[in-house]
Amino acid sequence: MNKNLIKLIAGGTVAFVLFIAALLCTERIDAGHEGLLVKMYGSDKGVQDVALVTGRVWYNPLTEQVFEIPTYVQTVNYEAFTVNAKDGSVFSVDPTISLKVIDGQSPKIFKKYRRGINEVLQNTLVNHIKDVYRIEFNKYTTDQIISSREAFENGVQDKMNSFLKKEGFILEQLTSGIQYPEAITKAINAKNAAIQEAQRVENELKVAEANAKKLLVQAEAEARANELRKVSLNQLLIQQQFIEKWDGKTAIYGNSPSFFKAVN
Repeated sequence: MNKNLIKLIAGGTVAFVLFIAALLCTERIDAGHEGLLVKMYGSDKGVQDVALVTGRVWYNPLTEQVFEIPTYVQTVNYEAFTVNAKDGSVFSVDPTISLKVIDGQSPKIFKKYRRGINEVLQNTLVNHIKDVYRIEFNKYTTDQIISSREAFENGVQDKMNSFLKKEGFILEQLTSGIQYPEAITKAINAKNAAIQEAQRVENELKVAEANAKKLLVQAEAEARANELRKVSLNQLLIQQQFIEKWDGKTAIYGNSPSFFKAVN
């Protein structure tokens, strides 16, 4: 075989091997992520075995591994769970939390949990989140939770923010999704219904009172009109009776009726 051909094949093989090695031994960290270079074996494992890296990373796939940790805001909708208030009432909590990894804190998180960030958010933090709610609920009775809901929610948020910050996260938004016990819900609904019914009755009374006043005004006006008619009719009746009894002569003494004065 031609030596030049052999060299060409050998060179191509070496280049192909190097190309494959380059693909297997390099990783590009995407925008919105932090890269972690983790030593899986060797003398550095367990001491300084996690390094923060960016851009394109070269590593030994036999002893090292690269993880990408998202640093953008993520929203996690946790499964609902129950918790007791101070007086024993059972509330349901269905929390939704928006949070992100604090820049530069991903090595700390990985060293503590040795898991991917999604697994940490979905599973590892659940019990800690439940504890935050249990501690805060245990401070309030059912009535206090209802009447001081804002103070309760602020207490939960402060504790959640403090806890997540220690774990390397920033809390962006928290929605508790609290559902009251069934008996409390029925009592609240009954109270609201009673208030609405009382308001309806009050409105009807106001309408009835307004109508009564209207009828009273109408009755008073009608009575005055009737009185005026009565007076007018009496005067006309007197004049008619006078005319019927008058003999056609002008009275020679006394005052003449007013309707005759013009002809005297």
